[in-house]
Amino acid sequence: MIKLFYLLSLSVLIYACSPYQKALKSEDVALKYSEAEKKYEAKKYTKAIRLFEQLAPAFRGKPQSEKMFYMFAQSYYLTEQYYLAAYQFESFVSSYPKSEKVEEAAYLAGKCHSLLSPPYSLDQTETITAIDKLQGFIDAYPNSTYLPEANETLKGLTGKIEKKYFEIAKQYNSISDHKSALVALNNFIDEYPGTVYKEDALFFRLDSAYKLAINSIPSKMEERLKNAKAAYSNLVRFKDDSKHKDKADEMLAKIDQQLQQFSK
Repeated sequence: MIKLFYLLSLSVLIYACSPYQKALKSEDVALKYSEAEKKYEAKKYTKAIRLFEQLAPAFRGKPQSEKMFYMFAQSYYLTEQYYLAAYQFESFVSSYPKSEKVEEAAYLAGKCHSLLSPPYSLDQTETITAIDKLQGFIDAYPNSTYLPEANETLKGLTGKIEKKYFEIAKQYNSISDHKSALVALNNFIDEYPGTVYKEDALFFRLDSAYKLAINSIPSKMEERLKNAKAAYSNLVRFKDDSKHKDKADEMLAKIDQQLQQFSK
C-alpha cells in the first residue's frame, strides 16, 4: 500500500514538473512558445491551444507572431472549435495580408462558417455569413486551388437557403393562407429563377391562385380566376410534361367552367 502511494505521488510530481506544465506556469514567453510549437507539431492541439491563449496578448500586433497565430487558428480548426477558428483566421487575414498563408486562412474562415451552418429548418444567419465569406474569398482569389471546393460548398449553402424559403412559401399553401402563399411564391420565383424547386413553386402558386379564386366573393372571382389561369400557363410553359400536369389540368377545367358565368 505504501509502495502504491509512493508510485502515485511520484507520478503526480513528474507530471507537475513536465515541460508542458512548466511552460503553462512560466512567465517566459520564449519557453511557452517553444512548448506550444512542440505540442502543435505533435498534434496535441488542445494542449497547444492553452499555451497559445496565454501567448496571444503578448504576440498580438508583432510581425514575428504570424506563425504563432496561424498555428493558433489551425489548432481551433483541427479541434472543431469553428467559431473560434473562424475568428482567428479572419484576424490573421486582416493582420497579415502579405502572408503566404493568407489565401488558405481566408478560405478556412469561410469554411468554418459553412461548418457551423445548421439544418435548413433553423435560423440561417450563420449560413448567410458563410455565403458572404466564401463569395468574398472567390472574388478575391479567382485562381485559387481552393476554388472548386469553395464553389461546391457555396452551392450547397445557397441550396439550403433556397429550400428554406421554398418550404416557408409552401407552408402558407398547406395552411390555406393563399394570399400569403402567392406573395411568398412570387418572391421566391423572382429571387431564385434557376432554382431546382421552380416546377413545384409554379405548381403551388397555381394551387394557391386557384383556391383563392374559387373561394372568392363574386366581385373578385373573375380577376382571380384569370390570375389562376395565367399561373397554369406559366407552369406548362416552364415544363409541359410537369409531374403536376394531371392536377393542373383538373384545376384548369374548373377555372374555365367558372369563367363561363362571366362571359354571358
